[in-house]
Amino acid sequence: MVQLAFILVGAKALRERWWVLSALAASLIGVAVLILLDAMDGTMSVATQVFGAVFVFEGLLGFVTAFALHGVKSRSLALFRAFALVFVGLFILDYPSRNGMALSLLFGAAFLLDGVARIVTAVVVRFRLWRATVAVGVMELILAAVIASRWPLAHELKVPLCVSLLLLMSGWILLRASLMLRAHLEEVAVLALPIFGGRNWYDNAPVIVDDTGPLPPSEGPLTVRVWTPVGSADVGGRRPLIDRYIAAVDRNGAISTGHSALELRPDLYISHYPAQEIDHPPEEFAALLRATRENDIPGRFQPSYAYECANWCEADAKVEFTRFDARRLRAFWAGYRQDDTYNLTNRNCSVVVAAALDSALEGALASRMAWLRVARLMANPDVWAAAYIRSRAEAMSWTPGLVLDYARTLQRILEPAPPPFAIRLRDFVRRLTRSRRPVPEPGSP
Repeated sequence: MVQLAFILVGAKALRERWWVLSALAASLIGVAVLILLDAMDGTMSVATQVFGAVFVFEGLLGFVTAFALHGVKSRSLALFRAFALVFVGLFILDYPSRNGMALSLLFGAAFLLDGVARIVTAVVVRFRLWRATVAVGVMELILAAVIASRWPLAHELKVPLCVSLLLLMSGWILLRASLMLRAHLEEVAVLALPIFGGRNWYDNAPVIVDDTGPLPPSEGPLTVRVWTPVGSADVGGRRPLIDRYIAAVDRNGAISTGHSALELRPDLYISHYPAQEIDHPPEEFAALLRATRENDIPGRFQPSYAYECANWCEADAKVEFTRFDARRLRAFWAGYRQDDTYNLTNRNCSVVVAAALDSALEGALASRMAWLRVARLMANPDVWAAAYIRSRAEAMSWTPGLVLDYARTLQRILEPAPPPFAIRLRDFVRRLTRSRRPVPEPGSP
């Protein structure tokens, strides 16, 4: 959450008030300690009630805004998200009178699934620092076992424990990042901070020495285009999660991993592709997933979306942004394209699109009260969802499915929501009454 909040607010807005962020981090750590102390005396933790209320409030807002969306699919996804937020919020608000054990088991199951996923993906992909990721996964499994059992804590103490751990982790990361900002150079992007360096995906973080020069004109929004594995292949049997986020097998037995690209018309198109098609049978696919040098191959950069459509097919999903920094996007792309090396899990089409999107959106929510903006973002469930998607990608790799989910979540955070129904109705009535006013005759007073 902290990393994403820093990206959206930007280093320029945060640097001068780094000490306020340090104070905010200390406050989060202090609140985490108070939650534990509050839970230890047998009373109900207020923090869990606040978390539940935030979920319910965001869910109700989601129901209101969902009906303003265009398209059945977009409206259905928004309604499902709103329902999930309200359900989880009400579940937490009823804690601990009836849901103490059920809620603790829910948290335990979440830690168990996340820990297993981290360990499996780290062992398979073998990226840099993969052993540290395995260690984190083992810790999650231990925590899941502790939460599921009544030892050494009762079920009524498990949820405050999870909330306090979340706040402690966020506070620690925020404290580290705020201290790093003290020596951060003004022209260097926030993505160059060490907290973003786990996978070397931001080695080409923008460095803006002069932001006053002219930029090439751009047409329309920044567009993320995604070819999902299922949408870009003739798939027979369906495996929902694997097909959506990893790869699909077509009717001929070939593997389709999908594709991602980013476009800013008329002249910027980011699409990284292997120079020769990776065509291996399914039994050899596991070996290709290792993010090691032996799997580095020459790549190429596709020239345009029209070219890709002519040689393959149209993308089956797209996400558009109107708030972005074209200068940072171009600076990132100028650095990245100096090396065309392609790696299926460490330097692929989705990796470059996700990194380019982060670069373009840095500072999109900058404000004079930057620390307040960070605090508000950390209380936004959509930021939590986007942060979770980022953590999944860092533990495995960016895939077209993850990029699509990430871009859609960022769009909900950044793009202006439609006005409430009452305001739109008022504006409609005003326009209607103005149109019915009599037009004065020429020469009349």
